[in-house]
Amino acid sequence: MENEKNPEQTKMDQIVELGSDITKSKKGNIYTLTIIGQVEGHQVAPETVKTTKYEHVLPLLAGIEESDEIDGLLLLLNTVGGDIEAGLAIAEMIAGMKKPTVSLVLGGGHSIGIPLAVCTKKSFITPTASMTVHPVRMTGLVVGAPQTFRYFQRIQEQIADFVTANSGISRERFEQYMMATGEMATDVGTILYGKEAVSSGLIDELGGLNDALTELHGMIDAEKSRKEKGKD
Repeated sequence: MENEKNPEQTKMDQIVELGSDITKSKKGNIYTLTIIGQVEGHQVAPETVKTTKYEHVLPLLAGIEESDEIDGLLLLLNTVGGDIEAGLAIAEMIAGMKKPTVSLVLGGGHSIGIPLAVCTKKSFITPTASMTVHPVRMTGLVVGAPQTFRYFQRIQEQIADFVTANSGISRERFEQYMMATGEMATDVGTILYGKEAVSSGLIDELGGLNDALTELHGMIDAEKSRKEKGKD
């Protein structure tokens, strides 16, 4: 049929629409997923803003976990942050996957991008990439009541719990970064660059694409060996 697309066109459409790609090789089949721009939640972002839509990513992750053709997930991040609930939902799904997962922070992994960076089994950051740790913010109409402040506190605690459970940073240090006043001129928080993110324990290793792929291939090999032993 004329309307049927060839595999190469389907692949290009997938890259354009979802920022994702499947690489098949003798080493294993890797699904590469990008988290870029702003993580879009329940509110639709303006057309001028590049976004990662959580309603696309969540079913995609479920499909990756269940697929017999995909051996591992490579997560590439260059995000300013975005919707807290949407970001945490994606991070929780990846953290709950059994398949090998590796993240690489390129450019930036700010705000809610931090839980997304640490949710994989191994995390990498390039030397020039940065990560901004700051308190929970909300734009638009906010009810000025003690309950609102408590709500912000509880969300902040959930983020701190997730990050410290999935990385090597201590809760005390993470909260110190979050509430620092001497780093940004008009805001509270801390900006960490590649080496600082690693030395703090937030990110596992400093490296680039080759390092991330090498680690992922090693995980895939180990998983295949484990399955083969289980069959013996």
